[in-house]
Amino acid sequence: MIKRIMLLFCACLLFVSGSVATVTQAELAFGKEELKKGATGGDVYELQGRLKYLGFYTGKVNGKLGKRTYRAVRLFQYSFGLKVDGIAGPKTKRKLVEASKEWAPGVSNRIYRKGDRGGYVWELQRRLQFIGYYAGKIDGQFGSQTDRATRDFQYRFALKVDGRVGPKTKLKLWKATRGMKLGAKAPAKRRKPALTEVKPMRKVPEHTKGLSKEDIRMIAQAVYAEARGERYVGQVAVAAVILNRLESEKFPNSPSAIIFQPLAFEAVADGQIWLQPNQRSKKAVYDAINGWDPSGGALYYFNPDTATSDWIWGRPQIKRIGKHIFTK
Repeated sequence: MIKRIMLLFCACLLFVSGSVATVTQAELAFGKEELKKGATGGDVYELQGRLKYLGFYTGKVNGKLGKRTYRAVRLFQYSFGLKVDGIAGPKTKRKLVEASKEWAPGVSNRIYRKGDRGGYVWELQRRLQFIGYYAGKIDGQFGSQTDRATRDFQYRFALKVDGRVGPKTKLKLWKATRGMKLGAKAPAKRRKPALTEVKPMRKVPEHTKGLSKEDIRMIAQAVYAEARGERYVGQVAVAAVILNRLESEKFPNSPSAIIFQPLAFEAVADGQIWLQPNQRSKKAVYDAINGWDPSGGALYYFNPDTATSDWIWGRPQIKRIGKHIFTK
């Protein structure tokens, strides 16, 4: 009986010692003072460094607890189930020290992988969603869906496909999402206009529901640049592919974002996208908007004479129109 009591006492002592050690470690890291908005000094340097290591803070490590650091603290607190007040008190410090055990001054090139969570994963998901690779919830959890989206991105951008977000993957992703405004909500999904006719139009209407004049002009530029040498039916098919992507959850939510998605259209890569579209190209866009889809619901197309990608050749083929093969 005495032995049992002694063992229980020792176990409790070890537990308390571990808890005290964690608290002491947090105090050594940040001192005993609460770090509030407006605070400055070495403790704030470390706070910013640890938050940046975990991906919650993306600003300069300057020892000043301003708006960006304040928001990073709140996001960290929210992600770890703490009281969200933007104040780095004992509980927040302790949790931050536990979450950033591998951190050391100057360490910021962390590799993110499946199982991680935090501010950087939120940004990763937003960027992957912006260019159409991720369609899940923006929740800061690096789960299976984020892993698949990362691998798909790596494959399409000729990177090592391992699902790990290191310096090379980060750089490619940042370059591919230059036009993204962090914090901005994705535009609402547009509804496809009602099908009013399926035969070619004789006259181009002045207005079309659901798409702006700028949207229509951009699609016409893509049609002209990609298919100006094709038969008219082939031009309508190219326009239809863009509209089909607009209705798909796999792609961005605006014509411009779809057209300028990395590696999506050769005309963007070679600069021909900026050629002035002719009236025929504009008519092709309106015919596609009004329901004519010669592509058969295709999401992709390619020229078999020039395509070398195994990925595009592996897509289920629907039909060939002129020089283009249209695929699912």
